Amino acid sequence: MSRALRAGARGLVMALLLPLSAQAQRLADSATTSFEVNGLRVIHRRVTANEVVAANLYLLGGVSAVPAAKAGLELLLLEASERGTKKYPREILERKMARLGSAIVASPSIDWTMVGVRSTVTAFDSTFAIFADRIMQPRLDSGEVETVRATIISGVRQRGDDPEALLNSFSDSVAFAGHPYGNSPLGTEVTLRGLSLADLRAWQKTQMVTSRMLLVVVGDVPRAKLESMIRATLGTLPRGEYKWAPPLVPAARASSLHTIARALPTNYLQGYWIGPRADSKDYQPMRIAMAALGGRLFTEVRVKRNLTYAVNAPFVDRAVTAPGLYVTTTAPDSVLGIMRREVDAMKRGFIDPEGLRLLVQQFITEFFLDNETNSDQATFLARSQLYRGDYKLAGGFVDELRKVTPEDIQRVARQYLSGITMAYIGDTRKITPSRITPF
Repeated sequence: MSRALRAGARGLVMALLLPLSAQAQRLADSATTSFEVNGLRVIHRRVTANEVVAANLYLLGGVSAVPAAKAGLELLLLEASERGTKKYPREILERKMARLGSAIVASPSIDWTMVGVRSTVTAFDSTFAIFADRIMQPRLDSGEVETVRATIISGVRQRGDDPEALLNSFSDSVAFAGHPYGNSPLGTEVTLRGLSLADLRAWQKTQMVTSRMLLVVVGDVPRAKLESMIRATLGTLPRGEYKWAPPLVPAARASSLHTIARALPTNYLQGYWIGPRADSKDYQPMRIAMAALGGRLFTEVRVKRNLTYAVNAPFVDRAVTAPGLYVTTTAPDSVLGIMRREVDAMKRGFIDPEGLRLLVQQFITEFFLDNETNSDQATFLARSQLYRGDYKLAGGFVDELRKVTPEDIQRVARQYLSGITMAYIGDTRKITPSRITPF
């Protein structure tokens, strides 16, 4: 069976199963509650269908909370906590985690840093105790910190050797220059080397406060038990006075091109417009608009003309969204011309209503596939709480998508798809800067 036929068959099966999935989602929502422990907001979804527990702690603010000169601080602090706490020296901590078969993961991002537990129901109590101790009492031994620092710096250096990783970092930095989103949550070699033990200890003391935390737990853990565990650990941290708020939307700007010259087999191009905030009525129409645009670009650039093996219209989902364009190609000028025509067509005309209905249905199917795991559900609940002010709005996601009209698609295209910042890596002789101006 061909790849296209396999994809079509998968979509058909999922479409037939979708009503049951939607019903299951509504039932899951009825098992979701929220409570507070000393300023720490907790969202708890009781899931009894599996033996996995995902507990995600979000340290709010992300790049807006960490000074640009100290970018990477939170990642270094959390990764260093894996090397031992005041209660669990490194060797004991490693042995305990190995016996439990659990994992504690740290993932910095634009709007928050997430540190989370992945365990079985039976191992959750013991894993959560270690997890809380890492948040509350990291040992921060100087030798261990240096080992972790060297590992992170090595990873940052490798971004420069991978065109895709470099493109992602470069496109964010130029599209959001002067805005917090222009800073990398991973840090740079310069900022990481400049971080001292005193910086880490001061951050631990002043920023690990409950008002800056959101904890989302999805799994078969009774609420009373969970609340007791939190009160005895994270709930004893200082409350602080942090208040979450999304960053300001950057000012409109003219289209621009930013290049890095590299001798590569192909050229990489990625650009972003400034999109609507995640709490805007334009949020869902913009998601669908970019899905529609991505489909058109795939047809026109890859299928009809074979100018690329990868083309897309990404939608970066954060407090201030970023719709964009992406391609890797040996003929960037030709592809830019096609992209411009397709963006203009979206602004001038209306998407076919039946085509929109099918696109939304496909989007919903992908949504359920992407939220099958407890960890995925935790992330979706957190996004609804932080971006839209209420985790309960997660349950209305499907209905909101189905209400998007062709007129909505045209409206958001006209409003937001103007003034793109393009990042380009490759042969700079093959791209004409004036090609960017019409965007």
